[in-house]
Amino acid sequence: MTSSSTRREVQSVAGAGSSLPYAEAPAKGGAVVSHASTGLARQRHLLDIDSLSPEEITSLLDSAEGMLEVLGRDVKKTPALRGKTIVTVFYENSTRTRISFEEAGKILGADVINVSVSSSSVSKGESLYNTALTLQAMHVDALIIRHPHAGAPHFVARHVKAPVVNAGDGMHAHPTQALLDLFTLRQRLGGIAGKRVAIVGDVLYSRVARSGIIGLLRMGAQVVVCGPPTLMPYGWLPGSAPAGSWYEGLEIAESVEQALDGADAVMALRIQQERQDAGHLPDLREYSNRYGINRKRLSLAKEGALLMHPGPMNEGVEISSEVAHGAQSVIEEQVRNGVALRMAVLYALCSRGRDQAAAQERP
Repeated sequence: MTSSSTRREVQSVAGAGSSLPYAEAPAKGGAVVSHASTGLARQRHLLDIDSLSPEEITSLLDSAEGMLEVLGRDVKKTPALRGKTIVTVFYENSTRTRISFEEAGKILGADVINVSVSSSSVSKGESLYNTALTLQAMHVDALIIRHPHAGAPHFVARHVKAPVVNAGDGMHAHPTQALLDLFTLRQRLGGIAGKRVAIVGDVLYSRVARSGIIGLLRMGAQVVVCGPPTLMPYGWLPGSAPAGSWYEGLEIAESVEQALDGADAVMALRIQQERQDAGHLPDLREYSNRYGINRKRLSLAKEGALLMHPGPMNEGVEISSEVAHGAQSVIEEQVRNGVALRMAVLYALCSRGRDQAAAQERP
């Protein structure tokens, strides 16, 4: 599936200090893409998936395909970003996202620094703005930010020169999760367009759901969502069409059984209890009985349908242990693919300085 140009780029990454031929140009919006083969203008930050075109998404997925080849080697190390410094700042707990960004940067040869908010000056009252300026003064090459408040990475991006990657901001967006899910679907299903993807659970509070829905629809998938009425966005009723061009074509099912019927892939969402100010469910047992993905419900999907989950899982609540670790589960593949996808993003962002320096050295 990887194009010949992408394979050449991967060989370049693995070579002795050579760099991938990415173009760099600022553009409107908050996305960053590789344009070695498409020639489209690249953007400075990766803040959301909303402004990415299908061609731009495909370009990133192609690049991730090549990065996956690097992950499969005995020695998982390239000098592509040697000399670059990447800083992760997570104001929320994280395992998969933080570690995969760290691993992605280190495999590419960058120095990765993890800022622990609990032991940083933030605990002394330092503002997000001053934290960003402090890191900029240290001449870092990229900032990866997770924050409980929507828009925080966008705020930081307006005040620093370094590229900013949104690793999740409140209920708003999680672009790299959406991209790695698209990557996993393309790998396993051979494509995304025309595939039916069912998303079940806490849609209201899930940034993964928002970014995922937009990305899937943009790539031509048929998307159906289902969840408790109290955990669906306002106005999202069964049979209705949500307002806004971003959600054009989205189907809202009346029941889990209707949502899963004929699905090529099923994504179970975690109950976002840490974002809920009030109880939206009588209890988790009732939620599991009515909306949990188990073997019986999964059998309603197409034979061999993929089972996905962004993690962390609450086994026995939104997903049963039997199917979470069953033959149809690609949850561990999502984690692996997340490293490859984030390698592609970090290279596209951080290689800019090297490309500019090389251009200045040419006679």
